[in-house]
Amino acid sequence: MTYVVTEACIKCKYTDCVEVCPVDCFYEGENMLVIHPDECIDCGVCEPECPVEAIIPDTDDSDGKWAELNKQYSASWPNITQKKDPLPEADTFAQEKGKLEKHFSPKPGEGS
Repeated sequence: MTYVVTEACIKCKYTDCVEVCPVDCFYEGENMLVIHPDECIDCGVCEPECPVEAIIPDTDDSDGKWAELNKQYSASWPNITQKKDPLPEADTFAQEKGKLEKHFSPKPGEGS
């Protein structure tokens, strides 16, 4: 089992999870983070840190959509190892539904 970042992260990108990850398995896109499935050690310390509850065990990802997205983009986006400020509009988009279709960006972030 591993953890995956889901739609709730899109347009928010809180990085509290990055700060507590002991293996630096987070990767940064323009407007969300993903977890590298081969690097995650399944410790779970990141899950309760996310203020929008965007991180779930992959076993809760019933159709595997988020696991696939995390795997795909963690292979090309830069690694992020330090906490950053959330996106300026994070509070506005925190509870929005349907963000994958409306707002997802495949562009990489800056990393750290």
